[in-house]
Amino acid sequence: MAKAGESVAATKRGETKASGDGTVLGPTGRPYRGFATPPVLDGHGPARIVSLCNQKGGVGKTTTTINLAAALASYGRKVLAVDFDPQGALSAGLGIQTHDIPTIYDLLLNTKRDPREVIVPTRVEGLDIIPANIDLSAAEVHLVNEVAREQILAQVLRKVSKDYDVILVDCQPSLGLLTVNALTASHGVIIPLECEFFALRGVALLIETIDKVRDRLNPTITLDGVLATMYDPRTLHSREVLERVVDAFGDDVLETVIGRTVKFPDASVSGMPITEFAPEHSAAQAYLRLARELVDRGAVA
Repeated sequence: MAKAGESVAATKRGETKASGDGTVLGPTGRPYRGFATPPVLDGHGPARIVSLCNQKGGVGKTTTTINLAAALASYGRKVLAVDFDPQGALSAGLGIQTHDIPTIYDLLLNTKRDPREVIVPTRVEGLDIIPANIDLSAAEVHLVNEVAREQILAQVLRKVSKDYDVILVDCQPSLGLLTVNALTASHGVIIPLECEFFALRGVALLIETIDKVRDRLNPTITLDGVLATMYDPRTLHSREVLERVVDAFGDDVLETVIGRTVKFPDASVSGMPITEFAPEHSAAQAYLRLARELVDRGAVA
């Protein structure tokens, strides 16, 4: 159950409302819960690999990867973030300079290389990253003639999975070979979905791609959740889109909803997760709640 202070704060932000019987409802229409602080782990690994995927850009994939990774690390999890987007936004958002250093691209081209040579620690304790830069944009051309080209990322991550509890892969906004590699390597998928009408249109195609990967390449992959992002409870449009998402995906929609705030770009410019940049802000608390919810669901350790 939600703590009294937590539910009151959420009500003030417009994230909750009372039902007819007095039950406090969250923005997804379900009773608002506070998820318990995850227990301390006895050891680390093997990691559960989760891809954050949506072929539409600007829906909050990178922001979610950064802040979810930092939130999980704050609960004692060892986390590896993999920048799998040639734009390198995840690397930049964690303050990593990617010029003249080895990146995920080098690992894809030489799978015999030890990924530990490429992993970079971040300023967040317990959070490491495999960075990326624009070189990654050439990867699909180089991989297209490779044998088992869809499984190359899985080969790379398998070498370090015992060192981490969670590996989060930030996918590029497309459904090309890189994204298929990420889905093939993953145990689960989180779909960040902006609370805006056009963001809904491509989700069916993404679900179809996940189903094809499950049928042909990775039979164990699961949908860990649809995460509503950039939610503004003050607008009818945002509320209506979230309602349609819940109607379409039901319990696959995560109860935690990420609101729209200017603090996210401020934190990105500083090269810090919002949980470090503004730990008391509602957005930081939302990502901490998301981490607790995913642990509660068994999506991460």
